[in-house]
Amino acid sequence: MSVRKTLFVAGLLLTAFLISCNSDSGGKLPADLVTNPNSAEGRNNGGLPVIQFDKDVHDFGKLIAGEKASFGFRFTNAGSADLLISQVNTTCGCTIPKFPKTPVKPGEKKEITVTFDSEGKKGMQQKSITVVTNCQPPQTVIWIKAMVIAN
Repeated sequence: MSVRKTLFVAGLLLTAFLISCNSDSGGKLPADLVTNPNSAEGRNNGGLPVIQFDKDVHDFGKLIAGEKASFGFRFTNAGSADLLISQVNTTCGCTIPKFPKTPVKPGEKKEITVTFDSEGKKGMQQKSITVVTNCQPPQTVIWIKAMVIAN
C-alpha cells in the first residue's frame, strides 16, 4: 500500500473516531441519574432503608415432637427511606413466616413472626429464614433452632 493510501485510510479512521466521540448519548441515562448507594467499603451512603433486627437467632429450647412454637423477630428500619419486604423464604415447609406487607417508615418497628412445626422432626433442628428487602444488601438471614424430643 502506498504512503498516500495509508495516510488516507488513517485519516478516515481518525475522523470516524472523533465523530463517534462527539455523538449523542445514544439513549443512555445521564450519569447523574445513576447512583451507587454503597461506598467501596460497603457502607450505606444514605437514602436507603436499613433493616436492623433486635436479634437474628432464636432458640426455642426443647420441644416435644408435634409441638408448634412461634417467635416474633422484631426489627427497626434504621435507614432514611421506606423499607419494603418483598418476600420471606424458609428452608422447609415446617417453618411459616408472617411479615408486614406495607412499607415500614424510617424509625418504625415491626416484626416477622415465624412458626415452627416440629411434627415429623427429631433431634437438633436449625432453620434459616431469608428476608428479601429493598435494602443493600437485599437479603438478610435470621435463624431459629430447637431440640425436638420424642414424646
